Amino acid sequence: MTENKSSDWAAYYEKLRDRPPRRTLVTALDRFGASVTDALAVDLGCGDGRDVIEMLRRGWRVVAVDAEPEALKRLQARPLPQGCDLLPIQARFEDVPLPIGLSLVNSSFAMPLCEPEAFHRLWERIHEALPSGGRFSGQWYGLRDSWAGRAGMTFVARDEALAMLEGLELEMFEEEEDDGVTPRGNAKHWHIFHIVARK
Repeated sequence: MTENKSSDWAAYYEKLRDRPPRRTLVTALDRFGASVTDALAVDLGCGDGRDVIEMLRRGWRVVAVDAEPEALKRLQARPLPQGCDLLPIQARFEDVPLPIGLSLVNSSFAMPLCEPEAFHRLWERIHEALPSGGRFSGQWYGLRDSWAGRAGMTFVARDEALAMLEGLELEMFEEEEDDGVTPRGNAKHWHIFHIVARK
């Protein structure tokens, strides 16, 4: 990574630093209930850890995966809960084996950042890895998103998304379409599916 790219990511994470965990993750954790202890979660594309911290705070063991060294550096610099069980892994999340015994796969705004073949292969692996009662939480991008057509990314139609989720209990499936800005301050039309699905 070049120094310039590293400083770009540092600025990006600085803007996100104090944001709360994603609503999809909180919904999934709430559905597991307070009785879950010592369960294993994988966060694919964890960034600087806004979701990871919430999982750790609730007593989950977390494997946190991100390709950017700056992300994991900032995650480990956060005030982590005492005695927490965190395994950070620097890698592209579509390349990381999913551990046996996981209960939750979280991927907030990250899964679409891989090319279609890898995206669909990853989803198959997630679906297979989740046990009965396990959950996926995260976001996928729709076809009307202004980034649609960018190389190395995946966008799905509503019908395709629902077909991929067939056989899972949809505890959240919300379609959002709105004009806004990215964390970097650029104008963007968002088309997002917010998903919590239980196997």
